[in-house]
Amino acid sequence: MSVSALLLSFFMVASASNFYQDFNIIWGNNQTQILNNGELLTLSLDNSSGSGIQSKAAFLFGKIVMQIKLVPNNSSGTVTTYYLTSQGQYWDEIDFEFLGNLSGQPYIVHTNVITQGKGNREEQFYLWFDPTADFHNYTFVWNPQYILFSVDGIPIRVFKNLESSGVPYPNKQFMKLCSTIWNGDVWATEGGRIKIDWSEAPFTASFRNFNTYPCVTSSGSSCSSNSPSSPSNNNTAWYSQDLDSTSQAKMKWVHDNYRIYNYCTDTKRFPNGFPAECTATNSS
Repeated sequence: MSVSALLLSFFMVASASNFYQDFNIIWGNNQTQILNNGELLTLSLDNSSGSGIQSKAAFLFGKIVMQIKLVPNNSSGTVTTYYLTSQGQYWDEIDFEFLGNLSGQPYIVHTNVITQGKGNREEQFYLWFDPTADFHNYTFVWNPQYILFSVDGIPIRVFKNLESSGVPYPNKQFMKLCSTIWNGDVWATEGGRIKIDWSEAPFTASFRNFNTYPCVTSSGSSCSSNSPSSPSNNNTAWYSQDLDSTSQAKMKWVHDNYRIYNYCTDTKRFPNGFPAECTATNSS
């Protein structure tokens, strides 16, 4: 039986996530609060420490959804993250990073894909709303065909499986989900020009409604999937779905209006030619 067939054969309904039950605190105990019977998480940063959590379960492919409300007011120099990562020297990683800024200036959404320890695949975006005023949905779809980043259901980036063109793709290592907040003022805001104003601390980001539609391994267990609320979707739609014309049009709208950096167009960074995925129609 193929790996794909084996994974699909184990899909079943799983319960909704609870931060108490499903995550470990990896640092900053005093800066981490789990509230409302495990339904709400806050991570804080001050000049003594940042904070972070990591899922107990590891995933091989999945649809991962989190609602996040980012640090309000002057968040310059802070980095709030939400990402999947494996372990080891040749790790895989899929990143959402939110780069703070001065009050009234837009947050930058920084995305990256690392395969076998190699990254340098950054794309950056502004958002079309204030991400500090309320919670918004941030979603990874990671399947054998592509990795899709979405915000409130609007696709912002796709990284396709181009192994046939010699581009490594994360499809062999299980990854855990992490969320953190930390001091990134050496680079996060205007290239490090604007530092953290510690008089504004603590800086707090909030997380809720974490949902997974994953393949999971934990102590030898197999794959499982949450059942989406919409009856028009089936449990495994994310695993094989293609980007339809509507999704492609939405992503083009984001790229035309809100994408502010694309490594595949950075000639100064790649004077000897772009990475292989850039010339294999991976990025639009």
